[in-house]
Amino acid sequence: MRKLLFVLATALLLVASWAHAAGPQLNSDHPDRYTVQKGDTLWDISSRFLDNPWYWPEIWHVNPQVQNPHLIYPGDELALVYIDGKPRVTKVTKNGVTKLSPKVRSEPIDTPVPAIPLEAIQGFLTETRIVDEAALEGAPYILEGEEGRIITGAGDQVYARGEAPSENVGIFRRSQRYVDPETGEFLGLEARSIGNGQIEDTDGEVLTVGLTRTREEVRIGDRLLTSEDRRINTTFQPSAPENDVEGTMIAVPGGVTQIGQYDVVVINRGIREGLVPGNVLEVRKSGGQARDPYTDEIVSLPSQRAGLLMVFQSYDKLSYGLVLKATRTLSVGDRVVNPG
Repeated sequence: MRKLLFVLATALLLVASWAHAAGPQLNSDHPDRYTVQKGDTLWDISSRFLDNPWYWPEIWHVNPQVQNPHLIYPGDELALVYIDGKPRVTKVTKNGVTKLSPKVRSEPIDTPVPAIPLEAIQGFLTETRIVDEAALEGAPYILEGEEGRIITGAGDQVYARGEAPSENVGIFRRSQRYVDPETGEFLGLEARSIGNGQIEDTDGEVLTVGLTRTREEVRIGDRLLTSEDRRINTTFQPSAPENDVEGTMIAVPGGVTQIGQYDVVVINRGIREGLVPGNVLEVRKSGGQARDPYTDEIVSLPSQRAGLLMVFQSYDKLSYGLVLKATRTLSVGDRVVNPG
């Protein structure tokens, strides 16, 4: 009986310790107060307070009386307080913690602190698209420029063939085709933005397009898609996925093979698996194999935690993520799972 009680007590302690580990854990050297600096990101701030920054939404205490209470600006002072015995981080004013002294607050001129470094991902948010292969192949395409020119740029006119998708168009070039390495399923086609234009005239199937902005030379065969006003989302917060996720880093835009901090990666999981912008995933490297010296068997070694990434753009079957932390060199083929 005594042994049974001991086993039950041990099991309860394990469950309790697991439950504790599964929640927000404060850094041993966390500050009691912190003034937000220009250049900070939400990930930086979360990491100052927490060992597991993806639990930030669980400790961020907002004041509904303050305009845009979810946003943090340079110059804001944050304080660690305890509410009902639980740690919470909230904004502070001259009169104290805002939750104790609610009042209208004027917004600073500065823009709000982004979740992650926007310069690393801006091109993917505003320019790159994941499209259906048939949609891209069916889009109008560039025939040539004025006077037969094969390379054109901003300020030039070009001729295209097909049905105009809209008056304002984006010029795109077929890029990488993504396929799931495990199942062979087609995940999406990356269309790289080359520039923008405006339909100036239509003569049957032939479109006259004025190029208003280009990032590189427009070439014969480039495709026209409807121009989208895509605004950068800077307000998503670090969070753990709601569902269990297990996937793979399948590509690195730009073709590099060694992946480090602030590199963009493509993973073979997306909206259908429940991934949304702001979700944090743990990167795990294969542990390799070893030969048993006694049985001569090949034994698979356990995988090892090697980094963290945050999803910043999700599509139906795949997502783009930014590597926020890498304790060793990462590579295509490394696994991604819920953060532990």
